Amino acid sequence: MKKTAGIVLSLVLAASALTACGNKKDDAAAGSDNKLVIGVTGGPHEEIAKEAAKVAKEDGLDVTIKAFSDYVLPNTSLVEGDLDANSFQTLTFLANFNKEKGENLVSVGTTILTPMGLYSKKVKSYDDLKDGSTIAIPNDASNGDRALNVLASQKVITLKDTGDKLVTPKDVDENKKNFKFVELEASQLPRQLDEVDAAMINTNFVLEAGMDTKSALLKEGTDSPHLNAVVVEESHKNDADVKKFVKAYHSETVKKFIEEKYDGAVIPVFDK
Repeated sequence: MKKTAGIVLSLVLAASALTACGNKKDDAAAGSDNKLVIGVTGGPHEEIAKEAAKVAKEDGLDVTIKAFSDYVLPNTSLVEGDLDANSFQTLTFLANFNKEKGENLVSVGTTILTPMGLYSKKVKSYDDLKDGSTIAIPNDASNGDRALNVLASQKVITLKDTGDKLVTPKDVDENKKNFKFVELEASQLPRQLDEVDAAMINTNFVLEAGMDTKSALLKEGTDSPHLNAVVVEESHKNDADVKKFVKAYHSETVKKFIEEKYDGAVIPVFDK
């Protein structure tokens, strides 16, 4: 009898364990434990995400913000499962990351546009840049392509037609002022301004360095396709907590914060 009772007890415990696992799986599928870890880069992305987290808190969502100093770790950390989402990259950067790494990260909502600009400590206007000046651009493929296309849109250079391939300094065609292009880490560009004549810098790094975005010699237009987004693993795009965070980010409270704090240096693009 004891042996039979033991077998029955084991079966009951096994069934309970399976039921518990099943419930856990259901909860995971719902994508909601009211907690979310978001990766960002320093500056506007971090500051705005914190404001969105405050709004999300009112909806019962506890958001933890993790700040990174480069454009690599926020995506690798997301892929490795250390983050639930990130908010730092443009849609073009995202597409290039997926292509290069064979990943399937997806946007769940656009956030802001941070117009890239040409900055200098040596001259006050673009016309003052001498023939043969050295221009620094970001060394990651997506932002390097972006920098060169901004310069092309401002008639500084022309670019060869590369189809769907991102352009590099090797694809510069006409270069009236014979500029020399050097590729450097995007986050380090403000610190390298003493070493070059000018640099194409992302707005978040300009603001983080305490520079005035209105001092840009040239600036990206508001029709730019380089919109930033909240990004997640494709399997989590419908998670309830992710949707709560995007809803909070797209709130009037956050929009007002962006417009008042950045005075046009950062532009909300929630409806794109």
